[in-house]
Amino acid sequence: MSILNIISKIRKGKIWDFHGGLHPDEHKRESSEAPLVNAGIPPFLVIPIKQHSGRIGRLLVKVGDHVLTGQQLTASDHPMEVPVHASSSGVITSIELHTVAHPSGLSEPCIHIKPDGLDQWREREPWPDFRRYDAIQLFDRIRQAGIAGLGGAGFPTYAKLSVAREKAEIVIINGAECEPYITADDRLMREHAREILEGVEIIKHILRPTITIVAIEDNKPEAIAAFSLHPLPDDVIVRVIPTKYPSGSARQLIEILTGKQVPAGGRSLSMGVVMVNVGTTYAIRQAIIEDEPLIRRVVTLTGSQFKKAGNAWVRLGSSVRWLLTQFSLVPEPRQRVIMGGSMMGFTLPHADVPVVKITNCLLAPSVSELPPRDDEVNCIRCAKCADVCPVKLLPQQLYWYSRAGDHENAEKYNLSDCIECGACAWVCPSNIPLVHYYRQEKAEIEHLREEAAQAERAKLRFEAKKQRLEEERLAREVRAPAPARPTVAGGSDPVAAAILRIKAQQNKAAASNIDIQAEREARKEQARQHQAEKAQQAASGRNTDPAVASSDDARKAAVAAALARAKARKAELVGNTSDSSMINAEQEPAASTDPDAVRKAAVAAAVARAKAKKAQTEQPAVPVIDEEQATEAVDPDVARKAAVAAAIARAKAKKAQTEQSVAPVVDMEQATEAVDPDATRKAAVAAAIARAKAKKAQAEADSASNTEKQG
Repeated sequence: MSILNIISKIRKGKIWDFHGGLHPDEHKRESSEAPLVNAGIPPFLVIPIKQHSGRIGRLLVKVGDHVLTGQQLTASDHPMEVPVHASSSGVITSIELHTVAHPSGLSEPCIHIKPDGLDQWREREPWPDFRRYDAIQLFDRIRQAGIAGLGGAGFPTYAKLSVAREKAEIVIINGAECEPYITADDRLMREHAREILEGVEIIKHILRPTITIVAIEDNKPEAIAAFSLHPLPDDVIVRVIPTKYPSGSARQLIEILTGKQVPAGGRSLSMGVVMVNVGTTYAIRQAIIEDEPLIRRVVTLTGSQFKKAGNAWVRLGSSVRWLLTQFSLVPEPRQRVIMGGSMMGFTLPHADVPVVKITNCLLAPSVSELPPRDDEVNCIRCAKCADVCPVKLLPQQLYWYSRAGDHENAEKYNLSDCIECGACAWVCPSNIPLVHYYRQEKAEIEHLREEAAQAERAKLRFEAKKQRLEEERLAREVRAPAPARPTVAGGSDPVAAAILRIKAQQNKAAASNIDIQAEREARKEQARQHQAEKAQQAASGRNTDPAVASSDDARKAAVAAALARAKARKAELVGNTSDSSMINAEQEPAASTDPDAVRKAAVAAAVARAKAKKAQTEQPAVPVIDEEQATEAVDPDVARKAAVAAAIARAKAKKAQTEQSVAPVVDMEQATEAVDPDATRKAAVAAAIARAKAKKAQAEADSASNTEKQG
């Protein structure tokens, strides 16, 4: 259906219906019959910096400043930033956290003002002839006036209207007010219908829609009559709709008036429809014509605990506790105070929270009037919640997903389309607070999205920083060119330059190593010269000092004796090797064809061992003098005799070693070729006897040497 066909049916009085909905007790007559009153100036004001959906503005004031009524306290630098204003003149006493009107009961930054009672306004500039100003000028004044949606959503009005310009075909002024107990819009329409229609003209001047509809439920006959008292242009229609909750919700009211449903996840502007609350329309009129920012609003005070319920003009920032006292609340023990109606409202954590832009009602019911809900029990899947859901959702599925924290499926089942009307919780036989779970899940999803957005912003900042640093580096290189680098094929080659730098470092290290080596050689040469000088001094001293000479001879004799003993041990080891070869030959005989050669070899080995034994036996007779004894010797004759004896011993050992080396040696391979077992066995026995005798002679020589030392 085209937009022109829809407009044609609207002009003919056609209305549609929406799925679900219910008819709870209205409780409107208790507060709607009394005229609007002025609540007055409270003793203190607490103005939250953020009272809308969007971003927080920038502070313009500080503690100790004196402010005037209507003075701007925060700056609006973004379409989603809405400023706040001083509700009365006074002094700013503090800027600190304070509990705000929110279901979470959390605290947010607030500006605390002590009113001076004068209510002195800032300078104002009214625009009674608003048609002289274009849309841009009107947009800016609406934004600077801090106007946000007063129907409950708190969406910045400037952002909504600026996007809808040149796109809106139908403008709906929402005066349905379907929530039980709330009559703020009803009373406003009764007493200020003319001002609301002037606000409609301002919106028409900005958006230029084809048709404008003022929608009012049929349970507000006085408000309907108030509009009929004023002449309406042809493009403005007052449409009366049936009373049904939640017909005042934007999506449902659009469906009632146009027969079109807003697509899931979409906006009404995609259909050419824009909706503005009647309270917001009145605030637009006040901002443009009177230059009055949004510093007050109509609040319904109702419930059986009030002596006299009604509606009042309340300044934003007024304490709820003070306001309840002004209207003679008679609280019962543990009195509940609900901000909003019985369906979509929430219980305040305490009565010291301030009134804000979206505060349309303060409900103080008795326990009998609104008994607390019983403890929730398990869902029985009766599907009553799905029957009354005006958005055609599946509340029971959303409940399970929200309770389990299944964010993906909650979004898949269009949780964001839930208008939190409370109809599902109202009819639930298990007393499950479904809207509570939905709000909590929405907040969690929003938190995750915000974290993801922050991570993305951090990534963008990091990449921007890298790019900036690279640009600065390039700029520095342009301003101060780098030193000439080695070139390859006519161009600069950084790799070749790096290789040359490494080679230069290596050459430097090699030169350093050469210097160190030369220094070491010089030290060695110096040490050798020093040793030579010492030797020369020792030689010259020996010729002049007999005691020193005899000491040197004794030392030499001791060294010679030690060498003789070492050579004797070496000869013994050679003999042992020959014996081992013979024994192996005996144990592993092989096929040898020359028994005489084996026998001769064995005899030669035995002779060599005997000579070695004899040399070893004669060696201990030589007096052995170690270095300590040699240095202690004082008799030159004794030293000379010891030197002669050592020389004789060395000669004998040398002779024995020479004869042993000349003797034919039979290796293991020759021994394994012997074929005469008797000859091999005899040779092995002879070798073993020779070794035993050699060991015995060595023992006797060691004993004689020790005896000589002790003597």
